[in-house]
Amino acid sequence: MKVLVLGGTGVISREIVKLLVSDRHEVTLYNRGNRELSFPAGVRQITGDRMDRQKFESAMRGERFDAVIDMICFNEADARSTVAAFGDSGAHLVICSSVAAYKRPYRSVPTVESAEELFDDPAFTYAFDKAEVERYLNQVIAERQLPVTMIRPSLTFGPGAANMGVLRQNYGIIDRIRRGKPLVMFGDGSTVFSFTFTPDLAKAFVGVLGNDKTFGEAYHVCNEERTRWEDLYLAFGRVLDCQVEIVHISSELLVEANPELFSHLFFEKTYPGLFDNAKIRSVLPDFSCAMGLLDGVTMMVDWFEREANRVDPEKDALEDRLVELHSRWKTEMKALAEQ
Repeated sequence: MKVLVLGGTGVISREIVKLLVSDRHEVTLYNRGNRELSFPAGVRQITGDRMDRQKFESAMRGERFDAVIDMICFNEADARSTVAAFGDSGAHLVICSSVAAYKRPYRSVPTVESAEELFDDPAFTYAFDKAEVERYLNQVIAERQLPVTMIRPSLTFGPGAANMGVLRQNYGIIDRIRRGKPLVMFGDGSTVFSFTFTPDLAKAFVGVLGNDKTFGEAYHVCNEERTRWEDLYLAFGRVLDCQVEIVHISSELLVEANPELFSHLFFEKTYPGLFDNAKIRSVLPDFSCAMGLLDGVTMMVDWFEREANRVDPEKDALEDRLVELHSRWKTEMKALAEQ
């Protein structure tokens, strides 16, 4: 198939491109060309900015693809532009959504697609915008019967990751563990959540291409391994062969400390994230998420050490400050108990 990937350089899409090439698809990427990444021979690159809507849509109408995988569809305006560019071409449109698009709390645990509603609180922009993408696409599917499939990943890690950890501190997790510095965990760390890794997720995006049974449908694709948030940091400790000290602070307080950085915890990740993949397996019977948390973290440590071994000094200082405040609060609480 002739496949266009909008994006192609992000943490998920770079793995999709690798799998497409391995499966002998004819692959074209459309992105701004800001990242220096090497792709296999034969991958075509179109440089452009999808935010220049008129230029993007005009250029894409001059191309012909069997399928388009849109990895950079973040809001309704993006979705409208994708439909404007490809809606009359007959191409299968595969849109990257997110489990963040589900309304919280979940109505089913493990979560199944048919039981859930879409997120409706504009206070958490990312989730609300992803839900608006799906609302618009559902309308288009109903009105025009376009071949559209929506894939909803959970929190996904892989080479290129920029969101690991409660503070999204990435290599900072490794650095703090090695230096014996505590890591901040929201709540008591026992919330069940799905940590998915890109080699598994890519199989779903590529697997649905051209499958008319997936037209008009949305699927979450998530690791079904039962892991807790605290297990993420403990897995890093096992891989590094180091003890991990964890400080627990409620998500409500963390949001007060830095709403921009911690809103995803308060609105999304304080709820159990356990998902049933039965629907995606109904169209991809052999699909499974084979990479467990420990193997995935081992992969990530290797990548961080080779290519992204830098600590964000601002996040490191913030984590130090949070640990300090927690220690003071704990001391004051003990004093209160002794009165």
